[in-house]
Amino acid sequence: MPVSTQPPNRVIPALALSALACVWLLDFGLVQPNRIVSGTGYGLYAATGWLGAVVVSSLLAVAVGLALRPTHKRFWVLALLLITALMALPLLLEMLAQRKLPEDSAYARIGIGAGFWCLAFFLALMLLETLGQLKASRRLQLSTVLLIVAGWWFCATREGLSSLSLIREYANRADQFTQALTTHLSLSLGAVAISAVLAFGLALAMVRRERLRRPLLGLVSFMQTIPSLALFGLLIAPLGALSAAYPFLQTLGIRGIGWAPAMLALIAYSLLPMVRNTYVALMEVPEPVVDAGRGMGMNERQIFFKLKLPLALPVIIEGVRITTIQAIGLTAVAALIGAGGFGTFIFQGLGQAAMDLVLLGALPTVFLALAADAILSALKFQGASR
Repeated sequence: MPVSTQPPNRVIPALALSALACVWLLDFGLVQPNRIVSGTGYGLYAATGWLGAVVVSSLLAVAVGLALRPTHKRFWVLALLLITALMALPLLLEMLAQRKLPEDSAYARIGIGAGFWCLAFFLALMLLETLGQLKASRRLQLSTVLLIVAGWWFCATREGLSSLSLIREYANRADQFTQALTTHLSLSLGAVAISAVLAFGLALAMVRRERLRRPLLGLVSFMQTIPSLALFGLLIAPLGALSAAYPFLQTLGIRGIGWAPAMLALIAYSLLPMVRNTYVALMEVPEPVVDAGRGMGMNERQIFFKLKLPLALPVIIEGVRITTIQAIGLTAVAALIGAGGFGTFIFQGLGQAAMDLVLLGALPTVFLALAADAILSALKFQGASR
C-alpha cells in the first residue's frame, strides 16, 4: 500500500537543495574587528562546528524526504520543523561568536553572512509553501509570523548574541530607533489616513458625476508618474517660500524640508490606488442587488451604507493595503529631505559604509510592510466572507 496520498511536491525539494548549496558555498557569518572593516568570513562548518552543520543539513534533507512523499500529517510535521528552525536560527550566530570571536578585543563583533540570509529566505519560502499545502487560515499564518518574530526577539536578548553587529548598532541608537519608528509610522499611516478620506470623496464624486471620472483619474495618475525624489524636490521651493512669507508656519514645522513636503508627497502617491479601487468597487455592485434593496423600501442612503459599501469594502481595503505598503517604503526615501524615519539609518549607513546600520533601517521597514500586508489582508478576507 503506498504511503503517499498526494503527488510529490517539487517546490520544497528545490528550495531545500538551493538552501543547502547556499549555506555550504557562501559565508555563513563574519568576524569583524570593528564596525567598518568587512572582517573574515566563515562557512557553515567553520562557524558552527559539526553540530550546527549536521542539524542544518539534516533538516533540509528531512524536508526533501517529507515533500517527495507527502501526506497531510507529514506537511504538519514539516511545518512544525520549519517554524522551530526559523525561531532558533539566530542561535547559529551565537555558536559562531562562541567559537571565533576574540575575547581580547572590545570592538570585535559578529556580522551576518550571505549564507545565513539565504538559509532564512529559503526556509521562509518553504514554510509558505507548506502552509499553502495545508490551506492554513489567515489567523494561523499571522500567528506563525508572530511566533517566529518572538523567537528572534528572545534570541536577540540572550547574552551570547550581544556581540552581533546589528544588535550593537541598535544598542548604540536605542533612543533614535524609537524616534525613527514613531516618525515612520506617523508619516506613512498619517498619509494613508488623509489619502483614504480624500480618495473616498473623489470616488463618490466620480460615481455621482461620470464626467468627472476622466479628469480626476488623469490627475491622480499624473501625480503617480512623478519620481519620488523629483516630487520631494519640487515641493521644497514652494513650501520654503510659504514658510518665509508666513513665519507662523515655521512654528508648525512647515518648511521646505522636513515632514511637510514628505507628507504632501506621500498623500499624492497614495491617491491613485485608493481612488481607483473605491470607484471600481462602488461601480461594480450588481444592479439586481440595488434593485432588490429599492424593492424592500430602502432609500438611497440606506442602499449605499447597507448594500453598496459592505459589498465594496474588500476591494476598498485592497486599495488601502497597496497604498500602505507603498507609503511605508516611500517614507524611507523621505529621509533625504530631513523627514526622519528609518531611512535616516539607511542613508547614514551607506555614507559610513556600515552595512549593519543600513540593516537597522531596512529590516524594520520590511517588517512594517509585511505586518501591514498581513493585517489588511486579514481584514479584507473577513470583509469578503461576511
